[in-house]
Amino acid sequence: MKEVLAGLSAARVFVAPLFISEGYFSEEVIPRELGFVGKGKEGFSRVQRRGGKTGKQQNLYYCKPIGTHESMTNVLLARAREVVAGFPFPRAPKPEATTLFIAGHGTERNEDSRKVIEQQAELIRGREIYAAVHAVFLEEEPRLKNCYQIGVTKNFVVVPFFMSEGLHVQEDIPVLLGEPKRIVEQRLQKGQPAWRNPTERKEKLVWLSASVGSEPLIAEVILERVREASSSFAG
Repeated sequence: MKEVLAGLSAARVFVAPLFISEGYFSEEVIPRELGFVGKGKEGFSRVQRRGGKTGKQQNLYYCKPIGTHESMTNVLLARAREVVAGFPFPRAPKPEATTLFIAGHGTERNEDSRKVIEQQAELIRGREIYAAVHAVFLEEEPRLKNCYQIGVTKNFVVVPFFMSEGLHVQEDIPVLLGEPKRIVEQRLQKGQPAWRNPTERKEKLVWLSASVGSEPLIAEVILERVREASSSFAG
């Protein structure tokens, strides 16, 4: 990142961290590596003024993480709607007959990692769209693998609160939902989806969406973070 930034000549440069939460990397490692220092409420200043490539002053802005933006609620809901609409077999269930699970990583090393997922579950629950909404985790309680004991409806929709279609989304989550690891690996090797929507498991019909980070609406969330940073340090 330092090398890329050093070659930029624009008067204003915005760095938008594509992370789910305000965790170790987004709030400590990246600001430190890019030279953001000061006594802001986060422990550092989100704007850095320095000489640019041409010798002119350059302002470098560090945006807040994408995943903590309030509009992520709409991104989650869009993912949930799209996967059911795209695979309605045998027919698309009504949201009021469906349990929504928001699946996050979770880690005991940083409590903020799960906080944003729990907040989103609460916000969506408050809209009273689904029969129930639960935050579940790969490495903390309540565990994703226990969703069959948690949910009481026939239909489940699982939305991974991850920014990429990486190992956790493509392999770990399908296996935790009950798909044999051997089958998951075979499908991925053939370029097929690891999870077939919907799949029946333990008398439940389960839809698994793509990660929130691959939702097209994320582009607008990134731009909104840039607009926020720009207006916060205008002038």
